[in-house]
Amino acid sequence: MMNAKTRLPFRQIHLDFHTSPDIPGVAKDFDPEAFAETLRRAHVNSITCFARCHHGMLYYDSKRFPERVHPHLQNRNLLGEQIEIGHKYGIRVPVYITVQWDHYTATEHPEWLAIDGEGRIQGTPPFEAGFYRHLCVNTPYRDFLKAQTEEVLQMFDVDGIFFDIVKVEECACKYCREGMLKAGLDPDKKADRLRYAQQMIDDFKRDMTAFVRSLNSECDIFYNQGHVGPAERKTAEAYTHFELESLPSGHWGYLHFPIVMRYARTLGLDCVTHTGKFHTAWGDFHSFKNKEALEFECYSMLALNSKCLVGDQLEPNGRLSNPVYELIGAVYSEVEKKEPWCEDAVALTDIGVFTPEEFIGASSQYMPPDIIGVTRILQESGHQFDILDSHSDLSNYKVLVLPDRITVNESFARKLREFLSNGGSIIASYESGLNPEKSHFMPEFGLELVGPAPYSPDFLIPSEIIGKNLPKTEHVMYLRGLEVKPVRAEVLAEVAVPYFNRTWQHFCSHLHTPSSGRIGYPGVLRSGRVIYFAHPIFRQYDKNAPRWVKQVFLDALNLVLPEPLVRHNGPSTMMITLNQQTDKNRDILHLLHYIPERRSKDIDVINDVIPLYDVAVSIRDRGTVQSVTCVPEGVNLPFRQENGRVLFTVPRVEGHQMICLQY
Repeated sequence: MMNAKTRLPFRQIHLDFHTSPDIPGVAKDFDPEAFAETLRRAHVNSITCFARCHHGMLYYDSKRFPERVHPHLQNRNLLGEQIEIGHKYGIRVPVYITVQWDHYTATEHPEWLAIDGEGRIQGTPPFEAGFYRHLCVNTPYRDFLKAQTEEVLQMFDVDGIFFDIVKVEECACKYCREGMLKAGLDPDKKADRLRYAQQMIDDFKRDMTAFVRSLNSECDIFYNQGHVGPAERKTAEAYTHFELESLPSGHWGYLHFPIVMRYARTLGLDCVTHTGKFHTAWGDFHSFKNKEALEFECYSMLALNSKCLVGDQLEPNGRLSNPVYELIGAVYSEVEKKEPWCEDAVALTDIGVFTPEEFIGASSQYMPPDIIGVTRILQESGHQFDILDSHSDLSNYKVLVLPDRITVNESFARKLREFLSNGGSIIASYESGLNPEKSHFMPEFGLELVGPAPYSPDFLIPSEIIGKNLPKTEHVMYLRGLEVKPVRAEVLAEVAVPYFNRTWQHFCSHLHTPSSGRIGYPGVLRSGRVIYFAHPIFRQYDKNAPRWVKQVFLDALNLVLPEPLVRHNGPSTMMITLNQQTDKNRDILHLLHYIPERRSKDIDVINDVIPLYDVAVSIRDRGTVQSVTCVPEGVNLPFRQENGRVLFTVPRVEGHQMICLQY
């Protein structure tokens, strides 16, 4: 069994088994040896199997809750045999237990359901298909959860517990109302209900971890809500690791994973990331992800320091699908070859980006557009960065980016001042750098807030410093910015204003009024090592990706980071990351070139691998380089070192190429 200090396996499966009680012959064809052989052929070394599913069914011979055992479970020791055969062949088998979604419990114990401030049941209405009615873990349901978890831990040799659906959900049940009153909160206020819900779910995690530890001192523990963010920082001690559920073809999309992983990897726990074998999302039976997409998703996990996990669903008969595991095995066989250059690797970064999630919230279905925009720009330009919150250690970064809506209270301001005094630089945009009341900027910004910009759209005029390679003419800024007045700041680019704002009284043409040519107010300013953009440039880039918006930001970044960790001449569709294996004294560069395309109304897909040739790379070195090698192929590349950088050319990037720099 594993403990929190043990490394997670690289090649995992999450084997959903949400099986209706109306389906007969459940697990009738389960063959332990065939099960294990299929996994071994697919190079799988960990598989999460089910104790209790969202239907509320148990998949083992429960003595304490026999009424919950699936009524058509023909192999009543299914979970036990999955664990035993896995361990026989060195395959880890964590156990899945659902928490807030359980159709059987919701039906039999409606008094345990979460209700909103209007007294309505949360989740699936009674006459709709689905098991999404939310159970409240502040009710006696928690006692049942503990009893069922205890039975699993006593019956089986458990490697880990995956508690699923552990979310912050507003609740006004009698238990939560009593708890709110006791805590001095007002149950009649939605904000107080949400505040209490967060406190309650945090308490639940700590309580359940303590309970599990009283029975098993070593097994892994994870609580899944489909997202990992700043809210998990304060309960990180309740987890042994993080699992990032992020199926790009589900509602998460292809930007969720890199954003969340760049944050989660800073919290000190090992991470594994869920994608799926499904063409769309969970429960998409008899569908197959394009191999090229599965490659990109798994190789991106390696590049961003995560272990790999592919979601599948066991069919009711208990047989794994051979074609599915041929697909998974085709990718996992390559992952296995790459692992030696990924074990214990940590990201090398020089930029820290603060997430708006800490201030405005986020979820698996909603990521703030500001963080999406800045992530796109930095990935497209090959920069190396982490995503941070106000509690993060800032000592390893040269530049901090505060995108659009990062307000700064006094304790955060002290931290940023210390960063600046130690030689760091800050780039901020729009409302970032303002106090929480949004009335004043940090003094270090050298700015005075006038108010919202009086015109929108308005037009940024490039200078020889900002937008230096753009035509020296107006460039439209679609989203309204702020009007600021320099106090100790230098204006790097100005804003021209239109003849008038578009209204019913006066308008021009189809969209917006053209520039009058008159300078209205500053657009980009610099005060010492702080550069400020008056517009919400990152939300703008997420909305419609104006190339000039990316260019002016990169010009500012170049001013404060003239020697970035990595440069390359590849296309903006290439993702590039740099990691370090400290114990082996080597750096590993990952180059990925896969292009998600919106070929359907609902999802992005990856169909093709388009190779790149002769990609020139320059990396800021950290000493004398002994060799530069394509791995795992073992092909040495010619290189040279000059001016503190190592330069080489990668002859071919076909999907994913790793380069080892041995020091």
